[in-house]
Amino acid sequence: MSRSVLIIGNFLSGSGGSRGVCEDLAERLENGGWQVVSASRKRPKLFRLVDMVSATVRHRNEYAVAQLDVYSGPAFVWAETVCWTLRRLGKPYVLTLHGGDLPKFTARWPGRVKRLLCSAKGVTAPSGYLRAKLAPYCPEIKVIPNPIDLGRYPFRERASAKPKLVWLRAFHEIYNPGMAVEVVAALVREFPGVELSMIGPDKRDGSLERARAEVGRMKLEDRVRILGTVPKTGVPKALNSGEIFLNTSNVDNTPVSVVEAMACGLCVVSTEVGGVPYLCADGKEALLVPANDEEAMAAAVRSLLLDAGLSGRLSRGARAKVEGFGWSAVLPKWEALLNQICS
Repeated sequence: MSRSVLIIGNFLSGSGGSRGVCEDLAERLENGGWQVVSASRKRPKLFRLVDMVSATVRHRNEYAVAQLDVYSGPAFVWAETVCWTLRRLGKPYVLTLHGGDLPKFTARWPGRVKRLLCSAKGVTAPSGYLRAKLAPYCPEIKVIPNPIDLGRYPFRERASAKPKLVWLRAFHEIYNPGMAVEVVAALVREFPGVELSMIGPDKRDGSLERARAEVGRMKLEDRVRILGTVPKTGVPKALNSGEIFLNTSNVDNTPVSVVEAMACGLCVVSTEVGGVPYLCADGKEALLVPANDEEAMAAAVRSLLLDAGLSGRLSRGARAKVEGFGWSAVLPKWEALLNQICS
């Protein structure tokens, strides 16, 4: 049972949700000879928590170590509950930190966070940002990037970027989709060929409706296309239809969509929030601007459109940076950590 693991996270892609890193990790480990038990695929939140705890107990003789995703907010209770159950069963576990809001949550609940992190045999984070912010509560945090299958993301250098913009996130206020529309409005007179494709699921907080209203108010219907959700397999094609990737988030950690855009060679223009500066070096792998500043973002896009040398450097630099995010580099780190705890 030494190469056996229980993975606790949101396995929701089969029911219309986004595919999480935990799903890919479970699949890769299983293909590598690990015995993997996973939970949960339940969409209702209460049912999901019950299923996570149930799987932890029901399969206790089928795994030697557990790996759990840890988010802020109500989801933190799930991690606390499952970890309490694992301790009662005498099972070791690894915690993986997620979400740009986790440092703020930790500042509010420092005791809870410290107790949970110190109870684990290992703690990982996908970025140096979360490691730095939570180091006072757990000094031994190992950075293991959120990986992607690089082979699925064909690279094309944007040596002379065209005004074809792509936005790929969920329609939710923390991702500030309306800012992307405002960027197009700021550019359209100077670059009449500018186009924006907006891709992502509706989180039903009104952000999608507000973005559509903004498009209508600014008369950009022929410039902005809101395309809805794209399946994971369709993301590379969707990204490669554009030249410049906009990340307008107000809160972020290490966004996979940005990593995917970098892998394809798009020129990334992003707000400098959370873990983004740890992921992208300004002027080398992306252009970073203040949050909620559409004028600064439009100016950054303008500089890319007018300076072919800059766009080419960013495109090449972005791809070079994410070479370390491939599964061939990341999976051995996971296996080494899990093997160490199992032994």
